[in-house]
Amino acid sequence: MKRIGIVVLMAGVLISCQERIGKGIPVFTNFSEVGSGIDIGDEGAAEISAYDPLTKKLFVVNNSGASQVDIVDFSDIENLMSVGSIDVTPFGGGVNSVAVKNGLLAMAVEANTKTDNGSIVIFETTNLITPIQVIPVGALPDMVTFSPNGQFIVSANEGEPNDDYSVDPEGSISIIDVTDGFSYQTLGFGAFESQKGALMDQGYRVFGPGATLAMDTEPEYVAISANSTTAWVTLQENNGIAKVDLLGKQITEIFPLGMKDYSKKANVLDPSDKDDAIELGNWPLKTYFMPDAIVAYSVGNTDFLITANEGDAREYDGFEEESRVEDLTLDETAFPNWEDLQKKGNLGRYTATTISGDLDGDGDFDEIHGFGGRSFTIWNANGALINDYKTLEMDLINNNSSLYDDGRSDNKGVEPEAVEIGTSGGRTYLFVGMERADAVGVYELRGVGSIEFIQLLEVGDAPEGVLFIPAEESPNGRSTLVVSSEGDGKIKVFQN
Repeated sequence: MKRIGIVVLMAGVLISCQERIGKGIPVFTNFSEVGSGIDIGDEGAAEISAYDPLTKKLFVVNNSGASQVDIVDFSDIENLMSVGSIDVTPFGGGVNSVAVKNGLLAMAVEANTKTDNGSIVIFETTNLITPIQVIPVGALPDMVTFSPNGQFIVSANEGEPNDDYSVDPEGSISIIDVTDGFSYQTLGFGAFESQKGALMDQGYRVFGPGATLAMDTEPEYVAISANSTTAWVTLQENNGIAKVDLLGKQITEIFPLGMKDYSKKANVLDPSDKDDAIELGNWPLKTYFMPDAIVAYSVGNTDFLITANEGDAREYDGFEEESRVEDLTLDETAFPNWEDLQKKGNLGRYTATTISGDLDGDGDFDEIHGFGGRSFTIWNANGALINDYKTLEMDLINNNSSLYDDGRSDNKGVEPEAVEIGTSGGRTYLFVGMERADAVGVYELRGVGSIEFIQLLEVGDAPEGVLFIPAEESPNGRSTLVVSSEGDGKIKVFQN
């Protein structure tokens, strides 16, 4: 069990900054909070936001009470005002996501019974009384987005089971062609059933009670290429990414994302909330990346992806996969120090899965498998790992240790949930929302996989949505970051 020193990495950061200054490289203009933001409700009140540059309005998912989309006047960034809301209840049981493009507002609305098919409800942003289209999609549409050219609306339909797991709809991806009279098609994963074994051997998770691959696959979040021809969809609980041909209306591939080995020197984590310390080290465990949000970007004509590797376990009355390591039966050959590992100050409190790790099927665990990469990762367009940014927790510890919640050490850490990308002043910025740190990390992205930490932004409780508005679309001509936090309903705005 190896430990890594924090001071060494901190010194590396300082040297990097000194080198930049010594070489005459311009110093970054950091993002700073503008105005006081706005508080639109209690828990669940500010999940995902979308901005319309035509009307200068912000549309915010609000599920703190009756499900609705709140409308915020964004024309004066320093003095945001709520100016109304759209009642979603006539269209279903709740709204999960919103997106805006070319004067259209798209809302992902689940059915009153979440295992039934949901809808994408489309309004014109200048007429929010009556929708112009209500498009049927798969069960539990969880995220909706427009392609960069505005031609396609794509939704990730998660297809979660009901609580006793007696109904488990298939996960799916829906494509709506705006330019073809809002024609639509919903794509399932049944064609991949024959690949199930091979995919699982590479780290794809299929494990729900009695589930086929199509039933078990749960699409989460969508990214679309700059040329609007390809979508990539995270399959969070399954630890994979689906690649979608938008023009051909076909899911072409599933990319299993493998596992992260924390016995390797470069991979460190703090696995205990009962050790009275923030101490990152190497441990004999592996975790699934299990990404939530995803963005796409290109270098030249080559596409790349960035994922926020939150992790997510299945927890239902009819099926639950989590267990503390102290409650697992560890193989004594694989873990000769098993008694020491299972102490609360070591791995005992760490939350692992019970559905994998028993490699020989003898009832004990030969490996410990956990949830989430506690990182963001750059992948190529075919799911090959380019750069796993391992030091989100280190960035917190080195720059604002008060934001680090040691109480979450045993369970997915800072939970990187949101990821956004934007260009300002000739620099490409990456923004990573950390749900359990109430923070957004700001990074500069250079070329294919070079990353430099810039700053931490303190935001509301449990940031869920991170939205970048380029200067040319911003009300005051400055690049803008909007962070919506579902834990306390706060929206904060930052500019550089």
